Amino acid sequence: MFTGIVEELGTVRALVRGPASARLTVAAQKALEGTGVGDSIAVNGACLTVTGLERGAFTADVMAETLARTNLGELRPGDRVNLERALRLGDRLGGHLVTGHVDGVGVLLDRRRQDISELITIQAPPEVLRYLVPKGAVAVDGVSLTVVDYDTGSFRVAIVPHTARHTTLGFKRPGAKVNLEADLIGKYVAKLLAPHTHTGKLDEDFLAEHGFL
Repeated sequence: MFTGIVEELGTVRALVRGPASARLTVAAQKALEGTGVGDSIAVNGACLTVTGLERGAFTADVMAETLARTNLGELRPGDRVNLERALRLGDRLGGHLVTGHVDGVGVLLDRRRQDISELITIQAPPEVLRYLVPKGAVAVDGVSLTVVDYDTGSFRVAIVPHTARHTTLGFKRPGAKVNLEADLIGKYVAKLLAPHTHTGKLDEDFLAEHGFL
């Protein structure tokens, strides 16, 4: 479990592809503190298990499912990646509950300056959009962000200068792919409500039928 608060930007040293999987090596500093083989580190929001440690870097195996569902397969030596160690009981929950299980890959469509912040528009697949609500939470490349608004094919988030300086969202340009994870609580609520609705969604018809409108 993670919080979506990126601890540092790591640098890819190598991505060695196998027949279906890959082995990823990332140079890091902060993320290595107290980390041992078998621990979890989120890389661009994807939870990976540390399989090896060397001076100033860690190695993780990336299975075929992860390569298919995230942007990790596109990494090249020298690329920067967001890193976060797994949450410990008693830690501050500065972002929101993030599992590190990516729901889909989005595409950065546009970024525009708004005073000190930047408004970023991201194209997203339906399996992510269905769980988004204004002022709700979403993880973008492992960064916990608040949803500003959304439409039928995309959503918008705003990032402050600190986020721009310390995560990949500060330098990714339109066309870049980003890992997306919808809010865990929202997914559970949707699953619990699905058997009690006609469409599997909490819509106005459902609310009216049950006396809420």
